[in-house]
Amino acid sequence: MNEAVKTLDGWYTLHDFRAVDWTSWRETSLADRERILKEWNTFLANLEVTKNIGAGEHTLYTILGQKADFVFLVLRETLEELNAVENEFNKLAIADYLVPTYSYISVVELSNYLASHMTGGEDPYQNKHVRARLYPKLPEKKHICFYPMNKKRDGEDNWYMLPMDERQRMIRDHGQIGRSYAGKVSQIIGGSIGLDDYEWGVTLFADDALEFKRIVTEMRFDETSARYGEFGAFFIGNLLPHEEIEGFFAI
Repeated sequence: MNEAVKTLDGWYTLHDFRAVDWTSWRETSLADRERILKEWNTFLANLEVTKNIGAGEHTLYTILGQKADFVFLVLRETLEELNAVENEFNKLAIADYLVPTYSYISVVELSNYLASHMTGGEDPYQNKHVRARLYPKLPEKKHICFYPMNKKRDGEDNWYMLPMDERQRMIRDHGQIGRSYAGKVSQIIGGSIGLDDYEWGVTLFADDALEFKRIVTEMRFDETSARYGEFGAFFIGNLLPHEEIEGFFAI
């Protein structure tokens, strides 16, 4: 059996994509719309308490195109906590006007391809750089890009049959491209083997959306992606601050 990769695992992550039933929303009275949005804002304000004590994260981004109208991104320590936030959201009055279009479950991970050089032999979960990767503070960047992906298992292009040292080399080279975008693009890698339909969920944040195009294009020419990468749908969006939610839903 080939040597399996080991991972360090942090917060569980839910990408919850919703479309708005604008017809029903438009037919709702102004007073009811105001009441519904006030309830949702109270829900989000309560989530800020968890965020402020460093026990989780959340954010909202509008989504362009017809795949969804927005994504509600939530990170929590356990699946139970993540499920509790999801259930509470679904019980809000606003949920009656929202249509689920897509969701993705993963856990923020750091593989031993990358973690070994960061820890210096200490407990990795006590290393501040490792913890920053596993329990990330979401950047308030203008734009988001999310996509799921797999590594190929196809004939000679089978990632999982490669020796560990060869996988490490390619991941190291792949990572050098990502590091060249430091300050321009932030990323969160969610491992989802056994948790969702793909093997990873990748979330990118940037103030210039063209940086998504640049980094993904450059990485496509890297051997790791060119030979072994398989990608799902891409979702692109704009930051939706809490104070702008009422404007987003204004009729």
